[in-house]
Amino acid sequence: MNALLVLSGGMDSTSMLYAYRNGIRLAVNFHYGSNHNDRERESARYHCGKLGIELVEIDLDFMTRYFSSSLLSGADAIPEGSYDSENIRSTVVPFRNGIMLSIAAGLAESRGLDTVMLANHAGDHAIYPDCTPAFAEAMDKAIEAGTYPGIRLYTPFTHLTKAEIARKGADAGLDPCQTYSCYKGGETHCGRCATCVERHEAILTAGLPDTTPYQSTELLTK
Repeated sequence: MNALLVLSGGMDSTSMLYAYRNGIRLAVNFHYGSNHNDRERESARYHCGKLGIELVEIDLDFMTRYFSSSLLSGADAIPEGSYDSENIRSTVVPFRNGIMLSIAAGLAESRGLDTVMLANHAGDHAIYPDCTPAFAEAMDKAIEAGTYPGIRLYTPFTHLTKAEIARKGADAGLDPCQTYSCYKGGETHCGRCATCVERHEAILTAGLPDTTPYQSTELLTK
């Protein structure tokens, strides 16, 4: 496998970077104007540098101007609490993964690579339609049909929980606490948004210590 990884710099995609680093030739980070893009990009740069994997950075600022999502509307727009809450759907950025994968496929073909990798997982399915198995299967077929070499989309975390992903990353040498996940995008993880809560629970469930600095621990599992 000669793969390109869509790398946000969060725990999931960085775990994939470490777990599959022997087959990953290139990573791409997209900045689409979310609150946490800058901090995630710092994480992506750090880990690609550590592993010696080339990182390409692509800006998609048109999404900020034309798309509707609380993720693009400042830290105060981000709902707090569990992913079970209905209001967390406000963080959906319409067809975000579809747009990124289309660009990633073109980049992979230009670099002579045969695979594009995405770190969607089971916990995303109920909320994000562009993270579901059905979406991944459809995009795989579209990318294969739309590229001369028949590039494939590989999503090995699709049916894994976030805790299982944290464990995989740790087993491959990643400290999950050295990634960034907070949707509010502050210097320190807020500890209140759904992403912080989910991240903390996953790390503990994986049997790992969570040394991430949080602004608040009120909503976190003890």
